[in-house]
Amino acid sequence: MTTMTLQDRTIRIMDRRRRMALAVPALILAYLVYAAITFDLAGLAQRARLDNAAVLMADTVSHKIHVTRDNRRDALSVSVEGSARATFAPDRLPDWVAAQGSRTVIDLGAGHVVTYDGPRTTYDIPDYGPVTLTVGDGVTLDTPDGQVPAFINASPARVTITSDQGRVTATRARTETLRYFWGWEMFFFDLSSPLAGLSAGQVAAAVLWGDRINPARSNLSLALSEFWTNDIWQHGAVAWALFETILMAFLGTFGAAFVALPLAFLAAQNFAPSRALRFAVRRVFDFVRGVDALIFTIILSRAFGPGPLTGALAILLTDTGSFGKLFSEALENVDAKPIEGIRSTGAGALQRYRFGVIPQVMPVLLSQMLYFLESNTRSATIIGAITGGGIGLMLTQAIQTTQDWEKVAYYILLIVLLVIAMDGLSGWLRRRLIRGT
Repeated sequence: MTTMTLQDRTIRIMDRRRRMALAVPALILAYLVYAAITFDLAGLAQRARLDNAAVLMADTVSHKIHVTRDNRRDALSVSVEGSARATFAPDRLPDWVAAQGSRTVIDLGAGHVVTYDGPRTTYDIPDYGPVTLTVGDGVTLDTPDGQVPAFINASPARVTITSDQGRVTATRARTETLRYFWGWEMFFFDLSSPLAGLSAGQVAAAVLWGDRINPARSNLSLALSEFWTNDIWQHGAVAWALFETILMAFLGTFGAAFVALPLAFLAAQNFAPSRALRFAVRRVFDFVRGVDALIFTIILSRAFGPGPLTGALAILLTDTGSFGKLFSEALENVDAKPIEGIRSTGAGALQRYRFGVIPQVMPVLLSQMLYFLESNTRSATIIGAITGGGIGLMLTQAIQTTQDWEKVAYYILLIVLLVIAMDGLSGWLRRRLIRGT
């Protein structure tokens, strides 16, 4: 009889496990179907514009030269990314732009030629023919076959021609031709620099043995200064923004550790003077830990105004709750024997904590602080975008302009390198401070 009971129990257990093995995948599948319906994945796929994504990806590694004709003033300007700070002087136009009076010929390469001739623009496209745009009360489009092909977007007020070599857009106000080039434009020297337009070899030659460009300083000093004060890429401002980001993370992380450590003794079961006080302190930790740092950032920015210090305070508040919980749990696991040994010598409470408790938990505390410092370096980027400080603000501004995507790629690359550097630094400090190697 006993054998049959054990057998039945074994069969029931096996059946239960078999049902669970089928139920768990079924629940996961049901959740995925629910998520697909709730988030409208089918509609998202229909609304996706992969061509726009491809343009953005291309813009991160390339730049555009804008050749713009003001149709109202009959004026021509050539600039990088349409920026007024990067406009070519009339006597220093690119060699593929030839301007003679009101007539301008733009060679886009591969046989593509755009000609501005007063209010008329002609785009000669190989294997298709000339496309003419005439600006008057609106924009009139003339094509070789009288049809509007797919690479032309036309309306009475605006016509855009897009090809592999560039893009031409005409409105009543202006006609603009865009030509793409690989690379980040004027990354080292802007157009106002005496070193602009020189190749890397020419710059090296000028620095090493060339005559002084500025009699008051060496060419090396001039090159470094021109790079640092580049008006387009603003390397000096970017370096300061990175420093502000690190400063926010550093002040927030170690400020939170400084506040949380004494409070952790009140939240630890084996050190709290009363259960009521322990309960109150732990609830405070839960509150500040439960509110995200971004929420604190918005509140503090309204109270104290924008700035890096506001971001550091937001990190401090959130991390105080996290450190308080982690530190109190570490204190609850300390060995009581060293503490009792120090107590037997007549040491007071502060001395027992200093010599009996802190040495036991210090490796854990340092490891946690260094990890949070590394994590907060990344978080400070987002917080800085809200509080108006650090590299996060510059990244947000570059994204909002919708034209400087190469700068977006540059800032993201710097953020990744910063996180990697902080990871290496925290690992080195952990080995030095905790392991002693």
